[in-house]
Amino acid sequence: MAFIADRLSRIKASPTNAAQGKFLEMKAAGKDVIGLAAGEPDFPTPDHIKEAAYKAIRENDTRYTPIAGTPALRSAIVEKFKRDHGLEYKASQTVVTNGGKQIIFNAMCSTLNAGDEVVVPAPYWVSYPEMVSFADGTPVIVNCPESKGFKLQPEDLDRAITPRTKWLILNSPSNPTGAAYSKAELRALCDVLLRHPHVWILTDDMYEKLVYDDFVFTTPAQVEPALFDRTLTMNGVSKAYCMTGWRIGYAAGPQALINAMITVQSQSTSNASSISQAASVAALNGPTDFIPKNNAVFKQRRDLIVSMLNQATGIKCPRPEGAFYVYPSCAGTIGKKTPDGKTIGNDTDFVNYLLEAEGLSVVQGSAFGMGPAFRISYATATDLLEEAGRRIQRACGALR
Repeated sequence: MAFIADRLSRIKASPTNAAQGKFLEMKAAGKDVIGLAAGEPDFPTPDHIKEAAYKAIRENDTRYTPIAGTPALRSAIVEKFKRDHGLEYKASQTVVTNGGKQIIFNAMCSTLNAGDEVVVPAPYWVSYPEMVSFADGTPVIVNCPESKGFKLQPEDLDRAITPRTKWLILNSPSNPTGAAYSKAELRALCDVLLRHPHVWILTDDMYEKLVYDDFVFTTPAQVEPALFDRTLTMNGVSKAYCMTGWRIGYAAGPQALINAMITVQSQSTSNASSISQAASVAALNGPTDFIPKNNAVFKQRRDLIVSMLNQATGIKCPRPEGAFYVYPSCAGTIGKKTPDGKTIGNDTDFVNYLLEAEGLSVVQGSAFGMGPAFRISYATATDLLEEAGRRIQRACGALR
């Protein structure tokens, strides 16, 4: 259609959103479906956070705020980075956005020129390469297979960097795999980046508090202070604080970069919701005793679904360090036939088979840049997760 801009041809719609949309349609139609596609905690937003929102409404804190965020929230972000990672920022070096996705979008749009390259380890969150492409950049995909823990290796990073490389996007713990980088693993990547001073780092720490088995989270600017001035450290309240619908992301970084991102935001969405920002102040400054309690449940669910998947014929599932996703291989199902005679040719076929045969919604690994695999979010009720495991075992057992 000639009316549509050419730039739209460079990107595609989010496969995870599409999978969730199809699940919701089937559920609304009364079908017996289980949705494991959406990445959001099933726990409610804690009461003290909701109370802060009620208070903001009662006190008429319902007007425009500064584009980059309220002074109270930007101060809370400064304290959070100092408290958790020893990173020292000024409030002016922070920005608040409408969800974490806008951080990446603003950063790419304000820094990339045509032909600039961005290193994206795969499996990747579906939006990373699409945002790079939308901003006229070139995503350079580096495969990180399960044999390497789904983690970027220093030698592979070094090979991927060229004179045109502008960014490395690093996500730990990872969506979609749950893989998390240890301090030693980050140290090795930082050593490579020190040799390439033209490369900046966007570190997506959205799942930092969702780690298990005594894993200790660290972030690149914390591991290597010499990278501080070319690192954009992003986070948000969605996952750890069970606030996906409040739509608040935030980041801190070098002043010139933050200023450029604010300029982009000033001509797109302007400020995030004043009420959501008030709630986020309470989240960052308030009690966090609910996080380890939630994590204990997530860990139980992780271990449950990993065990059940590994009992399914043709499925192999590693145990991740963090987030609330597993990324099992379905390579053992490729080439087999379904009861109605269809051949499973790839992971999309397998995912469609699960949906049609068992009413189970998951996302194909090809959407994340590496298959044959699929992503399951275990941020759902334990009884539903157990039933989902039984359905997968039954579906796999029916293949011939």
